[in-house]
Amino acid sequence: MTLPHETHLPGHCAMIRNLFDSPPEPGAATEIADGVLWMRLRLPMALDHVNVYALDDGDGWTIVDTGMNSARTRAEWDSLLAGPLAGKPVTRVLLTHHHPDHVGLVGWFMERGAELVTTRTAWLMARMLQLDEQDRPPASQITFWQRCGMDAALLGRRADERPFNFADVTWPLPLGFTRIAQGDTIRIGGRDWDVHVGHGHAPEHATLWSRDDNLVLSGDQVISTISSNIGVYASEPEADPVADWLESCERLRGLTRDDQLALPGHKLPFTGLPFRLTQLIENHHSALDRLARHLSTPQAATDCFPVLFKRRIGEAEYALAMVEAMAHCQHLWHEGRATRRPRPDGAWEWQAA
Repeated sequence: MTLPHETHLPGHCAMIRNLFDSPPEPGAATEIADGVLWMRLRLPMALDHVNVYALDDGDGWTIVDTGMNSARTRAEWDSLLAGPLAGKPVTRVLLTHHHPDHVGLVGWFMERGAELVTTRTAWLMARMLQLDEQDRPPASQITFWQRCGMDAALLGRRADERPFNFADVTWPLPLGFTRIAQGDTIRIGGRDWDVHVGHGHAPEHATLWSRDDNLVLSGDQVISTISSNIGVYASEPEADPVADWLESCERLRGLTRDDQLALPGHKLPFTGLPFRLTQLIENHHSALDRLARHLSTPQAATDCFPVLFKRRIGEAEYALAMVEAMAHCQHLWHEGRATRRPRPDGAWEWQAA
């Protein structure tokens, strides 16, 4: 999932060009290229939509991502299946990554005969999270929130209520999938696609690059005007996803051309991938430099919201902002640019080295 803060470099907006003025309405589709349809599903959150795509395989469709599991989303899919998809079956689901707004209805399609194609880590993460249902947060989760410096009142409430469970918004995943990995080639929609894997936003996030035209299925790895959330979580509390993200952006940038049309998981399809990846790299290095200056005095990760996000963070965005701030502080620590020590309240206190 993404934290929807906009990222712009003044004077360079023309480098990124949206080829469509507006998204398709619910239940409708926009033809992106021959045999490639763009559709949009609604989400019940600040980032209120997810893009999904359908590629025509002749006797059926391969769809890319599925939205969250809800009665409304299933009704939207019923309209799409009866309308723009012209009654042909969905025979494959290509899952870019494991986040619930992308994997939510994969199991629903699989029960109707679709094959799941995704990376091994995406499948394992989705399956593990779906089975890990909690009535109250475990002690390890509460400890992690404390280390992030979560607001005490919010922590008190969260510790005594049912947490967000992956299973709440995802259809049960049956056993079995077809693996794709870095360097593979797969044929979908009359095109051969090279698989290139990104990390940072989600482990082993699949992006697909057409050999036959200018299309790139970029998922949440590259979006035109928002920066994908890069967070540390209790499942891997010592991780350095910022390093993973920067490595991925540098590597993927070497594949880009100005004419390529990126089909992202959110916002509008766009050209200008070389510039956008350069922008993402520069934005994160700039944020890290601002953060290092801010840590001239000791701070918890949650004390760093103003310098990282430059806007007020409300309760709706708090959790995503917290794990992203933690990721950036921890990246400086992994690089030797910051130290950390525990405060009496359990929060890590970060300071520039």
